[in-house]
Amino acid sequence: METFESLVRAEFAPKNTYLNTASTGLLPVRAVDAMRTAVASVAAGRPADMFADVEAARASFARLAGVPAARVAAGASVAVYSGLIAAALPPGAEVLTAEADFSSVVNPFHVRGDLKVRAVPLERLAESVRPGTALVAVSAAQSADGRVADLPAIREAARTHGARTYVDASQAAGWLPLTADAHDYVSSVAFKWLVCPRGVAFLVVPEDFGGLTPLFAGWVAGQAPWDSCYGPVEELAHSARRFDESPSLFSYAGARHSLELLEKLGVERVRTHDLGLADRFRAGLRELGHEPVPAPGSPIVSVPGLGRLQPELSEAGVEVSDRAGNLRAAFHLYNTSADVDRLLDALRP
Repeated sequence: METFESLVRAEFAPKNTYLNTASTGLLPVRAVDAMRTAVASVAAGRPADMFADVEAARASFARLAGVPAARVAAGASVAVYSGLIAAALPPGAEVLTAEADFSSVVNPFHVRGDLKVRAVPLERLAESVRPGTALVAVSAAQSADGRVADLPAIREAARTHGARTYVDASQAAGWLPLTADAHDYVSSVAFKWLVCPRGVAFLVVPEDFGGLTPLFAGWVAGQAPWDSCYGPVEELAHSARRFDESPSLFSYAGARHSLELLEKLGVERVRTHDLGLADRFRAGLRELGHEPVPAPGSPIVSVPGLGRLQPELSEAGVEVSDRAGNLRAAFHLYNTSADVDRLLDALRP
């Protein structure tokens, strides 16, 4: 009988203490094998139908996000989706963001030049929505330090004032259960906590498409893609596929299997596992006299002043990140309590 532990052991075998999922997640064996098969088939002149992989990955992400697949666009970049949403806003519209949020979320609104972009501390985001706010854009979990946004409060405040919400779930999808239907737009890359190859990202849109225009629509966005290869696309897809980017097919060949694995493991079980390790690390840090950035309910732990140790930790076989001078450790499904203890031992004076 397969268990959570046996499934994970069968799919992941890191050669070091890898605690850097917030940068890049590890790939499961099933995804690596699928990508090798896809590459070999093209090399042999017998390419498989990898567009079927895109549809399987779309459907799998939709189930994880709790929405119909018809509301999910498939692409490669959160920045592109942010730009698509930014382009739909009227001149002078106010966009409310969290201070120092990830650039892919906020920068497209700044480069428009004719929008009013207002940044406030993450903890004050909900209370800062006001009449005239058109959009609230925020990461579900902050990349720099793991702080989790109060999404229900933000959603309620936005609805009270008639604003839309845009949530980037890149640092949350895979460990935090998603309720994408609660927001107007939800984007996520898949190469972090969703343990997919780079080149895979998704956008959830409302049933009515939320006023978005498919500005970069190519042939894959047509209702009949293979009949949309030449000249203007006569009929766009009736679903969110009208917002698809031309997909990185080798990446999607692996992604469908990564997402299927996460569905099998269960996001709630992954969350319990990840948070247990993060809390163990936080407790150990305090015993060593270090106080992490407060981020309850997050598997990302940021420790002020210790980022300088990242190179020597890497030399010792422990992979973490240096973010703005802070040491950032991220605990995911393939990590164990032994990984936590090894990092704590490396931090002892």
